[in-house]
Amino acid sequence: MVDEFNEKKEVQAQIVPVITDVVNNRATKEEIINILRQVTPGTQIRSGLNGIVQAKKGALIVMDKIGIDRIVDGGFKLNCKFTPQRLVELSKMDGAIILSEDMKRITHANVTLYPDTKISTNETGTRHKTAERTAKMTGTFVICVSERKNEINLYYKNIKYPLRDTHEVVSKATQMLHLLEKQRELFDSYLAQLNLHEVYDDLDLEQACKVIQKGAAIEKLLESHERTLLELGNEGFALKQRIRELIKGVDKEMNLVIKDYTKLNAKKSKKLMDSLNYEETLDMENILIALAQRETEKITSIKGWRILERTSLNEREISELASKLGSLRSILSAHESDLIHTIGEEKTKKFIKDIEKIKNQ
Repeated sequence: MVDEFNEKKEVQAQIVPVITDVVNNRATKEEIINILRQVTPGTQIRSGLNGIVQAKKGALIVMDKIGIDRIVDGGFKLNCKFTPQRLVELSKMDGAIILSEDMKRITHANVTLYPDTKISTNETGTRHKTAERTAKMTGTFVICVSERKNEINLYYKNIKYPLRDTHEVVSKATQMLHLLEKQRELFDSYLAQLNLHEVYDDLDLEQACKVIQKGAAIEKLLESHERTLLELGNEGFALKQRIRELIKGVDKEMNLVIKDYTKLNAKKSKKLMDSLNYEETLDMENILIALAQRETEKITSIKGWRILERTSLNEREISELASKLGSLRSILSAHESDLIHTIGEEKTKKFIKDIEKIKNQ
């Protein structure tokens, strides 16, 4: 293996410089998410890692990448198909294991890694120091299993990510599910009250803000647990399906409320909302600022995009009504003949029934 690596060194030295500048070698959010997907429960690699932990062994696993040869010495070449059992068996040796970049093959085993010792590291154990320095120096993905602590840590470029036990992840995700259920119940309740205010021409800015606030809180809650859901892998299919059901339609309804009540461009208001963190969305003042409204402001009219979206009218017909009649109040109080003139007799009859249905709800 040493001879094979040495043959490549001269060419690779001209093509791929060793990366030691951590600032310019930072992992992106997309890269981190992609790495987590590769080691979720249900994958072959995760089964192998769990097997190493259960066997109370340690391991240093490196994904092959151009330039990695420079810091590798010793060991032996395998180039065999990856299986969890083989990974567990090879972990019984002290050296590092090298996998192909797609993790489908074990290329080398029992190798020694020599990353630059000048690269800073916060780790204390030899194996973890080597893992962090290798990830920083080469920009590759490294997995370190601690024999003493039975922990799995992922290293990639400048980041370290402790991989949590599946039971812990499921527990966290279940807690989030219960919280989401409560938040969605409140969101639907606020939305139903807003419907009444709007169809009976009793516009209420505070009620609109409550809907936006609760919708934003649901979004932020989901964002903060994004990695937890990723770590679930195939283990949390039913749980993730339930979460998808809970958030269905929230984003659309919230955006339409913003569109109806903002004094700014709807996209600008949404951008301001997106810039808030979870705690900031709980402050009603921040919602009002995003809408360019004041708490004491009395809303006299809205276009009614959200209510009209709940009817059988398509986007073009809604735009025509809004353009001709000007506001939701004018549309709902319009004479039937005015509606027929704009959207046709058949659509008008269906539209009137739709509005009655919303009022009854």
